[in-house]
Amino acid sequence: MLRLRRWIAAVLLACGLVALAGAAPSIAQETIKIGVILPLSGPLAPTGQELRRGYELMVDIVNNVYPELAALGLEVAGWNGIPALGGAKIEPIFADSRGDPSVGADMARRLILEQGVVGLMGAYQSSVTQTVATVAEREGIPLVNSDSSSPTLTMQGFEWFWRVTPHDMIFDDDLFNLLDGLVEGRAPGVPPVAKESIRRLAVVVENTEFGSATGDDIVNRLAPARGYEVVDYMRYQANSPDLTSEVTRLVNSGADTYLFASYVSDAILFMRTLALRGAKPALIWGQNAGFTNPDFVQALGANLHGVLTRSLFIAKIGEVRPIAAAINELYRQRHGTNLSEESAREMVGVLTWAYALHNAASTSPAALQRALNELEIPGDQLITPWEGIKFGAGRPGERNQNIYATGMIGQYQYHPESGEVTLEIVYPFDAATADMVFPFPGWD
Repeated sequence: MLRLRRWIAAVLLACGLVALAGAAPSIAQETIKIGVILPLSGPLAPTGQELRRGYELMVDIVNNVYPELAALGLEVAGWNGIPALGGAKIEPIFADSRGDPSVGADMARRLILEQGVVGLMGAYQSSVTQTVATVAEREGIPLVNSDSSSPTLTMQGFEWFWRVTPHDMIFDDDLFNLLDGLVEGRAPGVPPVAKESIRRLAVVVENTEFGSATGDDIVNRLAPARGYEVVDYMRYQANSPDLTSEVTRLVNSGADTYLFASYVSDAILFMRTLALRGAKPALIWGQNAGFTNPDFVQALGANLHGVLTRSLFIAKIGEVRPIAAAINELYRQRHGTNLSEESAREMVGVLTWAYALHNAASTSPAALQRALNELEIPGDQLITPWEGIKFGAGRPGERNQNIYATGMIGQYQYHPESGEVTLEIVYPFDAATADMVFPFPGWD
């Protein structure tokens, strides 16, 4: 009889717990689990680790108190957890996609069904994010994305996917604004350039969702509309051990401007192979990814002088945005390098999650969905030079894209007196931190 009573009590307790779990939990709780899917092994492991550092720093800022950051106006730095959830701490649960879309989808299912995460972040490569978003959509779990740039991700009508950062079409517009600015004499320190000297473009992209989205947009939309000619459109096999034939084809194309969409190992190999060939186009521009990774800079050093890259964060923005300078210094103290675009992206993503949780005052999917749909974070809370974060349709057919997300273009410049390579802002022109080096000076 005693055993029967204990069994009945246990069943009643379990039923009570199930009932509580089904309700919208607005009571105090210790931690809030968010699944973070990244490429933590394989060719993109260095990038994955850089992304993880950004997550961890902003989680630390939200979960604890940083008086010096709060004094600069960063609200979450004084929260000490999520206020509306009784000071609950965000607990990131990291999972390794290995850069494989099917693995990423499996990790998403495991995080949701086995780890009990209330939401997801990731998964960097657009092809992996696509499969993770499909899982999130099926399970009705929010996925906040701050690191994938394929425009198609916000064109599919997903109801559980929100992208914080710019996509490739936004960055592509920036590139052509820079090209037109060179012709018009608006680039810092550069007299007007003859359009004929930069008009012929070679577009080189890896054969993935990321690469194709970038290349197709330039080839089909922007180049014809802006009066530029694509003389070669090359899709190559990602993570190739040798790119000699691709570089030979590139040099033989006669292009004035080389445009790349490559991750870090390929970006390094392309630059080294171009240097060996002595290639000297007027411009070299990268679609962030490998071109903003710290390993790219470390591997190439002074040979990057004059190379351009798009980015949503450049450390020099700290000269006009004090909160960006303070957080960058905190990052430097921990890791010995400036915030990269990768780490900065994830900090903005965590900030978005923090506000969504606080505004929802709940971890129920429906409450979080509503909070994200209604979210408005002012620009003065960001390390990026945006007007803010608000999800909507920046272009026809879009859904849940941050309509305020914008990009910058930086140029690597080598300073022989100090031996340093800095990434200077050259676009937007009114935010430039140095004169632009033009044309590309070639390789030592």
